Amino acid sequence: QVQLVESGGGLVQAGGSLRLSCAASGSIFRINVMGWYRQAPGRQRELVATISRNNSTNYADSVKGRFTISRDNAKNTVYLQMNSLKPEDTAVYYCKADVSPFVYWGQGTQVTVSS
Repeated sequence: QVQLVESGGGLVQAGGSLRLSCAASGSIFRINVMGWYRQAPGRQRELVATISRNNSTNYADSVKGRFTISRDNAKNTVYLQMNSLKPEDTAVYYCKADVSPFVYWGQGTQVTVSS
C-alpha cells in the first residue's frame, strides 16, 4: 500500500507560478514511476509529467518548458514546479504512483489560473 497526499494548489493569475508537492508513505520502496496528472471539468484525466526511479522525466507537450517535475527521495516527495501558468492549466492535479501491477492516486489539489 502507498498513500499519497498532494498540496500546493490554489488560485494564481496568468503568468504566475505554483509548486505542487506529493508526499508518499507506505511501501515507497516499491514505487517505480511517479507522476502528475490533471483533469479539467468535462475532460478526461491527462498526463502532465512523470519521473522514474532513476530521475528520467517525461512531459506533456503542453507543459514542456514551463513545468518541472522533481523528486526528493529523502523526503519521499515529488514536486511539480509550474511557471508561466495559463488559464488552460486550470484543473484538479493528481499525483500517481506506479507500483506495478498496482497504481495509487492522491486525492487531488485544485489549481485555478485566472486571466
